[in-house]
Amino acid sequence: MIIAKTIEEVRAQVRAWKQEGLTVGLVPTMGYLHEGHASLVDKAVSQCDRVVASDFVNPTQFGPNEDLEAYPRDFDRDCALLEEHGCHMVFYPEVSEMYAPDAATYVEILSDMPKQLCGQTRPIHFRGVCTVVSKLFNIVTPDKAFFGQKDAQQLAIIRRMVRDLSYGIEIVGCPIVREPDGLAKSSRNTYLNPQERQAALVLSQAVRLGQTMVEEGETDARRVVEAMTAHIQAEPLARIDYVSAVDGVTMLPVETIQGSVLVAMAVYIGKTRLIDNFIVEKGE
Repeated sequence: MIIAKTIEEVRAQVRAWKQEGLTVGLVPTMGYLHEGHASLVDKAVSQCDRVVASDFVNPTQFGPNEDLEAYPRDFDRDCALLEEHGCHMVFYPEVSEMYAPDAATYVEILSDMPKQLCGQTRPIHFRGVCTVVSKLFNIVTPDKAFFGQKDAQQLAIIRRMVRDLSYGIEIVGCPIVREPDGLAKSSRNTYLNPQERQAALVLSQAVRLGQTMVEEGETDARRVVEAMTAHIQAEPLARIDYVSAVDGVTMLPVETIQGSVLVAMAVYIGKTRLIDNFIVEKGE
């Protein structure tokens, strides 16, 4: 596996691959990889001739009081996982390689999409995500890019950005990967102590509760959200950021569960902010 630290290294290698007529897939990550990331690489390997993973903790998507410095990092471990799953190149740039000291250009969606859900309490987050993903698309020029469904709002926003800016890249969403007890895989799970790790199961339990209500015929979004909220609030270590039902494309709130609906949550367990969700595709 090639380890590239500069933009020019990546561009030169991708050019060589494309001259051979090979397709290229991109898996953008912030490192500290787990089985969820591995599933994205597996999907990319199955659909593309060559796969590039980025391993970059992007500073522009962290707010002033968020966990940029504390965010877990282990590049050697990341490389072992990527190589094991057939990744061909990892892009591991310094911040100075990605952002000039006087960088002043951002990519931002100006609709209400980024203001919902996570955007309510993380106002600059999706501007940072769109900017770094846009840069990665320009650097790697992939045919396809692979993102996890756990970050469902991010996935919807990237799809909109790709459409609006005519990138011509196919965005492939991949299912949430969970621990055996249901907790969604996340790099931030490492922050949890044993008591918090047990408490964190309220997220996946609330997901199952909501899914069951919908499967049994409930179409009132407020009732589903209220039941999930009550379940989470019963856990003393849990503090809810949001539990919401929104349109799966626009991210705007819905009252009725019909069409494509995303039911998503962000919950603090102690000081650790975790997210989870499920998607409903229901006929009109």
